[in-house]
Amino acid sequence: MNIGVLALQGAVSEHISCLKGAMEKLGIAENISLVREKEELGGLDGLIIPGGESTTHSLLLEKEGMVEGLGKIPKIFGTCAGAILISREIIGQANGQKSLGLIDMAISRNGYGRQLDSFQSPIESSLGKLDGVFIRAPVIERVGEKVEVLAEHRGKPVAVQQGKHVATTFHPELSGSTAFHEHFLRIDR
Repeated sequence: MNIGVLALQGAVSEHISCLKGAMEKLGIAENISLVREKEELGGLDGLIIPGGESTTHSLLLEKEGMVEGLGKIPKIFGTCAGAILISREIIGQANGQKSLGLIDMAISRNGYGRQLDSFQSPIESSLGKLDGVFIRAPVIERVGEKVEVLAEHRGKPVAVQQGKHVATTFHPELSGSTAFHEHFLRIDR
C-alpha cells in the first residue's frame, strides 16, 4: 500500500510518524511517499492532506497542476485545512480558493476562532476516545445524507467519512493516537 502525504505545508512529519505507527499496528509494509509535485501523485493508494492554511494549499495545488491528479487518488484523508479542501462547500471562501468536492459537507474556515482560540478537548468517536487538538479549526456546518459522522464536539461533526474519503477538523496526528490513520488505512483493504 503506497500512501502519500502532501508535503507543501502543515504537520507533515507528524502524519508520517502516525502512518508508520498505524502501519506497524496493522502489519502493513511501510510505503510512505512525500508528495510535492504532480508526478508524485501517480501510483498512490491514498493521500493525506495535512493542516496548514487552506488558501495557500489551494493556490499551490493549482500552481503545481495537481488538482486533476488528486481526483484520481482512490482515498483521501484531509485534516483541518485538508478537510476544507476536500469539502463540497467552503463558507467564508477566500478569493481563488477551490475545493475538491469529495465530501458532501459545508465547512466554515476558522469556525472555532482565531489562533488564540485554539484548544484541546477529549473527543468520543466511533474509533474510541482521543484528545482533539483544534488549531484555528474549521467547523462542519452541514453534512449530506451519504456522509457518516465519526465524531462530534459541541454538537457539531468533527470527523466524517463519505465513501473512501475521511475528514477531521482537528489534528489527529497531534493526539497521541493512530486510530484515525489506522481507520484510513483499513478502507478498502
